[in-house]
Amino acid sequence: MYLKCHKRRKDGKLHRYWSIVESYRLTNGVSAKRQVLYLGEINDTQKAGWCRIIEAFECGTETPQQIALFPSDRSAPAQLPQEVSSLNIDLSRFELHRPRQWGACWLTLKLWDLLELDHFFTPLLPPGRKGTQWYKILQLLVCNRFIAPGSEWFVHRHWYRQTALSDLLGMDKEVVPKNALYHCHDQLMQHKEGLFTHLQQRWKNLFDADQQVLLYDLTSTYFESDPPFPEGDKQPVRLQPRQTFRLRAGGHRLGAHFRWLPSGL
Repeated sequence: MYLKCHKRRKDGKLHRYWSIVESYRLTNGVSAKRQVLYLGEINDTQKAGWCRIIEAFECGTETPQQIALFPSDRSAPAQLPQEVSSLNIDLSRFELHRPRQWGACWLTLKLWDLLELDHFFTPLLPPGRKGTQWYKILQLLVCNRFIAPGSEWFVHRHWYRQTALSDLLGMDKEVVPKNALYHCHDQLMQHKEGLFTHLQQRWKNLFDADQQVLLYDLTSTYFESDPPFPEGDKQPVRLQPRQTFRLRAGGHRLGAHFRWLPSGL
């Protein structure tokens, strides 16, 4: 992290606005930057204070740094060693930011392993020419569909950073490329039939099933008939559309379930 200066000339005067920027490198080697905090106009004393804070929270430094923390209403003692930095902390203003979801993501990946989708997709989705990890992108999309279904743009802009998938999948911590989220669907279409066969086999193995199961629906189906009407009323009635589900196992019908839908659907 570092302080970045933004210059702007207003009413003939040059103004300097500052922000804390984090620089990180993606797995494909591309460098990206993210604004962590906008500070606005600050004086030299404030700038020096923010530099000390950045040094205190900066990860990956070559040498450890000792820091003494004091409440905001107390100053650092004069006998503090010169090599020890001091920071004043206002505990009353501490807030929790960016809590990340972990449990639901972990459970979804466990279901992924139970279905042995790693054995199916790993050889079929090798890394792309630009280093895109299609296999991990697919896992990310599956987790999103299970936990909080949303668009690819929503996953890229908001949802990914609210989860612990970066740790669970070993991906970039801050961002996932939006184009990869969209293009991942193109990688799956050619494997559609093979995926259905794989899932059917896993279902048989997990539940020791020896039946063929087909679940189909008859949506937007309607019937016209002449049921009994009151005396003098001979107009045919069009029944409301209904949705029918029928289960076939081993060539034998096991029964049907249907429900009426409201008119206009």
